[in-house]
Amino acid sequence: MVLEDRDKLHGLRDRLSQLDPAPTALVAIGAGETAMESVEQLNPGIARQRRQRSMVRWLMPFGFFAGLMFSLITNLDTFAFAGTYGEPLIGGLLGMGSGWMGSYAAAASVSSEADDRIRSLRNRIEEGNWLLLLDAAAGTDIPWNLIQQSRPRAVVRLAES
Repeated sequence: MVLEDRDKLHGLRDRLSQLDPAPTALVAIGAGETAMESVEQLNPGIARQRRQRSMVRWLMPFGFFAGLMFSLITNLDTFAFAGTYGEPLIGGLLGMGSGWMGSYAAAASVSSEADDRIRSLRNRIEEGNWLLLLDAAAGTDIPWNLIQQSRPRAVVRLAES
């Protein structure tokens, strides 16, 4: 939610935190509050790093075995100086390095559907507004009546649930 008054922000956050069941996340964002860059849902860079780390777990071993097998199957003597066992090992290490680089390329190529919404929220912060990030508990409804009473400037859904 985008709020223009910091007092409204604190009041709404306090009322939402007293609900039963309470929301799983209530994060106030803006001047004097949490920085937008530290919130994962609002920072595509953090999400990209998380994707890269998860992809590297399977791309590096896959690349190692692919490089090893390529060296053994093709019988090329590219690294003949390394000997019988060293040549396929170097091929495996090069394949592992390719998997590491591929994890960066693959993670950067995925764009989030919420990027435009995040950009508009960033603009609202720059205009001097505050955000209240609400994540409702699983299986519970968002308290729309309480939210409408605070008269937010905008309500933006980042994820469909």
